[in-house]
Amino acid sequence: GKAPGPGPGEAGGEAAVAQRIDPAREPGLSPEQRRFMAQVELAQRQRALQKRLRGRNVLLALGIGAVTAGIYGYTFYSVSQERFLDELELEAEAARARASQRERSAAT
Repeated sequence: GKAPGPGPGEAGGEAAVAQRIDPAREPGLSPEQRRFMAQVELAQRQRALQKRLRGRNVLLALGIGAVTAGIYGYTFYSVSQERFLDELELEAEAARARASQRERSAAT
């Protein structure tokens, strides 16, 4: 593994703080102190997880918002061009023509 001690980019004090302390192996600690250290560690881990989740949620919300805005924008654009309604009207006319042809061929 990696040798203990400060690396090229970190200060000596930072490495000591970042080093993981195992409450069970630390001598001279009462059970209450060990429990408290475990609680503090759990709280820190949960805070880090919440920060990561918050960032992910913000990205997800922005993505969904962008897609929604895009759909709205495209819809307004299509309606303003009125190609949207024209295409529907053409399809309806074609369907009516097919239906009337079927009626004519059924009548003969």
